[in-house]
Amino acid sequence: MGVQEPSGAPDTGAVRLLDQRSGRTYPLDALRWRGDDGAPLTVPPLPALAPAPERIDSGTRSLWRYRAALPLPAGTAPVSLGEGVTPLVEREWAGVPVRFKLEWFNPTGSFKDRGASVMISALAAHGVTEVVEDSSGNGGSAVAAYCAAAGIAAEILVPEGTSAAKVLQTRAFGARITTVPGTRDATAAEALRRSERVPYAGHNWHPYFLQGTKTLAYELWEDLGFTAPDAVVTPAGAGSIVLGLDLGFSELLAAGLIPRLPRLLVAQPAACAPLDAAVRGVPVPPFGPTIAEGTAIREPVRLPEVVAAVRRSGGATAAIPEADIAAALRGLAAAGLYAEPTSATAAAAVRVFAQCGDLRAGETTAVVLTGSGLKAAGTMAGLFTEDAAEDAAA
Repeated sequence: MGVQEPSGAPDTGAVRLLDQRSGRTYPLDALRWRGDDGAPLTVPPLPALAPAPERIDSGTRSLWRYRAALPLPAGTAPVSLGEGVTPLVEREWAGVPVRFKLEWFNPTGSFKDRGASVMISALAAHGVTEVVEDSSGNGGSAVAAYCAAAGIAAEILVPEGTSAAKVLQTRAFGARITTVPGTRDATAAEALRRSERVPYAGHNWHPYFLQGTKTLAYELWEDLGFTAPDAVVTPAGAGSIVLGLDLGFSELLAAGLIPRLPRLLVAQPAACAPLDAAVRGVPVPPFGPTIAEGTAIREPVRLPEVVAAVRRSGGATAAIPEADIAAALRGLAAAGLYAEPTSATAAAAVRVFAQCGDLRAGETTAVVLTGSGLKAAGTMAGLFTEDAAEDAAA
């Protein structure tokens, strides 16, 4: 099974994994990634672990500065490449003052390094020697990198059509790449089959991955002088950023460190928008191709939980047409921000949310730019080569 016996039993205390659908709980165990009935699990908000400013390890230049908020056994050695502590850049966008959170400053170029660092740290502490993961790109790159850092063998299953740049990066870290015919969901199904033999490091399933993404909430809170933004605009496919923000801000709220949850404003491409349809209570529109490949997930594993997080925050969703995603991508680049198309979905949604009144004058708005344009070299080349050709013909 690719697991060596850990040197000692972890001291998990009273923390347990929760199946939010049934209410059933399980002992905290990094090797358990779903419930006995197949439901996804989470670590519920843990206000007792939420660090007040004085509990932040300010000398640590990574998300591990929030170690006091992570429910890991004492003595767990962080598998870290310096993830987190990403810039927060003030700009005006679509007539709205925003702060762009530049998550491509993470080591492999996307926010998924946050989740991978904590998840792989937990698995390594349990003596895992190999894992399988499924990904359309960024998640696989992140898991491959942190497995390399931990000395863990990784097999990454990718769907057909995955960005060549992302596949190359994953392979460079030493992971074994397996291409699965069909959709992103077919790749996930194959990974679940293989998980019967090899420990599963699925970033859409593993509860410790969300413990890593929740550090984004803590970091925004620290960036803004230990206050929460009024709203956070983010893209979503499976929704790990949404759930991470919900977890982190809920812990800060329960600890009395913020007065309210920020509104979570979530953007999806109109060509693949099951979350938007679920939040608005309408039928899912037909699926189609999208340049925002990181969000092209037709059946998110944690869909009910993501919907609940958006509603709990008083947030909203938006489905963005392809032309608007491309326009936002060009606009970001013109402002010096080389984001991948998935990130541009969130930027394009700023105008939509402002027009709907979900973004309000005088408030603080953070916009998460999830990954680098270098991750989508083919799409970016096609888009900007077209622009150059049009300019030359004009």
